[in-house]
Amino acid sequence: MNPSVYTFAIAAATAAGVVVRPFRLPEAIWAVAGAGLILALGILTPEEVWTGVTKGTDVYLFLIGMMLLSELARKEGLFGWVAAIATSCADGSAKKLFFLVYGVGIIVTALLSNDATAVVLTPAVYAACRAAKVDNPLPYLLICAFIANAASFVLPISNPANLVIFAGGEMPSLGRWMTTFLAPSIGAIITTFVALYLTQRKALSCETLAIDIPRPDLSLPALVAGAGLVITAIVLLGASCAHLDLGIPTFIAGTITTLIVLSVVRQSPIHIIREISWSVIPLVAGLFVVVEAINQTGVTAMLAQTLQTLSAHSETRAIAVAGVSVALLSNVVNNLPAGLFAGSAVGLAHVSDRVAGAVLIGVDLGPNLSVTGSLATILWLAALRREGVHVSALSFLKIGCFVSG
Repeated sequence: MNPSVYTFAIAAATAAGVVVRPFRLPEAIWAVAGAGLILALGILTPEEVWTGVTKGTDVYLFLIGMMLLSELARKEGLFGWVAAIATSCADGSAKKLFFLVYGVGIIVTALLSNDATAVVLTPAVYAACRAAKVDNPLPYLLICAFIANAASFVLPISNPANLVIFAGGEMPSLGRWMTTFLAPSIGAIITTFVALYLTQRKALSCETLAIDIPRPDLSLPALVAGAGLVITAIVLLGASCAHLDLGIPTFIAGTITTLIVLSVVRQSPIHIIREISWSVIPLVAGLFVVVEAINQTGVTAMLAQTLQTLSAHSETRAIAVAGVSVALLSNVVNNLPAGLFAGSAVGLAHVSDRVAGAVLIGVDLGPNLSVTGSLATILWLAALRREGVHVSALSFLKIGCFVSG
């Protein structure tokens, strides 16, 4: 049998395992199993598997840095302090709190990335709901998932997938980026808010928030953790303007902030390290290996040729086909490896900025249908499970269809 058949069968089975989670096993198990099967069957050599794994190095470093900062902020009470402020500003209005959370989500996603929204904002929102004695926190938690996609192309740093797509060194300048993506970003943010609000307005109308919520004191370690987040945002914006990778700066910022806080509180790093959702690293690595195997089949070159032909005949049609196709692919295999795959095809096809922009928007905004469609949504799910909140793939799909429609 043609090795390509095995490759696509393994890729399909891996995607299904990650989305459905048979036997309730973690998503990472299925991604690693798919990569292991590719190696065992000789579809890729050990060197080629390692090449696939190392393509995600910048993403791994970025995630580790963000997860360190998030765990510090949670452990030292920064989220509780922010939650008290947010609920106080809501003045007992569930709808006002919904609007406030959405606004904060835009800022966090734009300046710290959509993954930070999942890792940092989700526990803060849950803390706010607990402080306000909310019966059903899900409407507010859903914001963290959907704004992470809607605002993920405001800036180059708003989504690591943006950097993956332009990995060939053709990252637009910040001014050119804003010219291309600012208007679509505003449109995505507004339409996502309207759609999400319409799906949740009934639940919000039945909710009553507590008003007199005591505001805890902001400790020195919490202040340092908050400063670390702010400094990280500034560093990332500077790195983006300088066309630098974001993984190392984020990792350094997270590590230094962690060391400073631990020195202040005189604690071992073991507790923080133990609480981080490390499984996301092998999950991403496994998906990168699967995409590397697909690339070996020659399908990337074939798609690049198809995209080039479409663009030559009708750029408008190429934009529509590329954007929709990548959006659907992202929901199946996750938008990060899909971005790597699509970025390779775009680079080979040498298409216009408009077509490349459609691909990027498809990667960023498209994965609203699957709980594993974007890395941010996977991180969001992990944060929810930690708080004892569960969202099924089917319920997410129903809301995602309405938001995407």
